[in-house]
Amino acid sequence: MSQVTLTASTSRPQGTRNSRRLRSAGSIPAVVYGGGVTALPVAVNAKEFRTAVSGEQGLNQLIELQADGQTFTVLAREIQRHPVRGTVAHVDFQVVDPNKPVVAEVPVHLIGDAVEVRHADYEVDQQLFSIAVSARPSDIPTHINVDISPLKPGGSIRVEEVPMPAGVSPAGDPHIAVVTSRAGRAAKTSGQGADAAKA
Repeated sequence: MSQVTLTASTSRPQGTRNSRRLRSAGSIPAVVYGGGVTALPVAVNAKEFRTAVSGEQGLNQLIELQADGQTFTVLAREIQRHPVRGTVAHVDFQVVDPNKPVVAEVPVHLIGDAVEVRHADYEVDQQLFSIAVSARPSDIPTHINVDISPLKPGGSIRVEEVPMPAGVSPAGDPHIAVVTSRAGRAAKTSGQGADAAKA
C-alpha cells in the first residue's frame, strides 16, 4: 500500500471556540496518540485530509504526518462529523508501526450468484458490511470479497469461512455470519421457507 504525506501544525489553540475558528479557516482540529507518543494536539488542512483518505484505502490509508519537524506514521481512526453538515469536525490519528499488525475495519464486497437461494425464491441477507481484520498497515486490503455462490436456502456464510488475503486474519468473532439467506415473499407463500428451516 502506498503512503501519503499530510502536513500538520502543532501550534493550534485549545478550546471549543478556537476549534470553531480553525474549522471556519479550513482546518480540522486533531490529536496524535499511541506508539508511546503523549497525546499531541494538531491541526490539518481539511482539503488535504479529504484528499489523503479519498483513495481506495479510505480511512485505512497509511499517512506520513509531518508536524513541525516531527514525523509520525499514522492511520486516521476516530472521525467526528458535524451533525448537520456531515463535515469532519475532529480526527484522532493513531501512531502505528508499519511492521506490526493493527486492527482495521475492511468493507465487504459480495461476489458470485447464490443460484440455489434464488431458485428457492429465497433472498440473500447481508449481515456484515465490514469485517475487523488484523494485518500490518501495508497489508490491509481495500475490501474483502465474499463469494455467495455456495450459499443455500436457510444457510449462512460466517467470517471463519471467508478466505483472507495473505498476512490478514479476522480480528473479531469468527463465528458471526457475514451473509444469511431468508425466505422471500414467494417462498413464504408456498411454504418452502418452513420446509427449508426444518431441513
